[in-house]
Amino acid sequence: MIRNVVFDIGGVLLNLRYEPFIHFLREAGADMSDLSAWIARIDLAAHERGEISGQQMLERIAATARPGLDHGELQSRWLDMFEPAAQMFDLARGLMQDYRVYLLSNIGEMHWNYVDSRYGLGSLTHGALASFRVGSAKPSREIYRQAERSFQLEPAATVFIDDLRDNVTAAQDCGWHAIVHYEADATRADLQRLGVRLPPYAGHA
Repeated sequence: MIRNVVFDIGGVLLNLRYEPFIHFLREAGADMSDLSAWIARIDLAAHERGEISGQQMLERIAATARPGLDHGELQSRWLDMFEPAAQMFDLARGLMQDYRVYLLSNIGEMHWNYVDSRYGLGSLTHGALASFRVGSAKPSREIYRQAERSFQLEPAATVFIDDLRDNVTAAQDCGWHAIVHYEADATRADLQRLGVRLPPYAGHA
């Protein structure tokens, strides 16, 4: 029986809009032709593990562009790449009536502080575990085990929702139920198949 529902943030509760940020950097002279190589160059993974601060991350990003990049605009565009997925927010809020609901996200401290203050993620669920706080990130097994310890999760009674298959597979390897999120209706159907009692859509009886 499912008692705990754990949500990823980016790509699940918040839609990601990378395109304006990428366009801004391209216009500033950054080579974004191989996005994976660019991400490796700035070592985003280290930032999400808390090894590089938000300001250090911005300095690394700025170094990939031409000199003279406006750092204030860079920070603003780095932060402003999220928009709430309304149906998923409603789902998380509604599930809190009958289940323990948590967040588990690969995220750096600057993005976390921004999305928490803007969208109230800290109060949306019963608890949140951000990768930068624990020094490990999905799909590392350690972050799932840390979530179990922090939230007293029983793996077999927990379902995890993430938009990346590797992260879902890692949760399943830890004994959790897990769902690859594509869109709200499909995720609701997957939860229902696991026996989760679904709240109605907001505005519906």
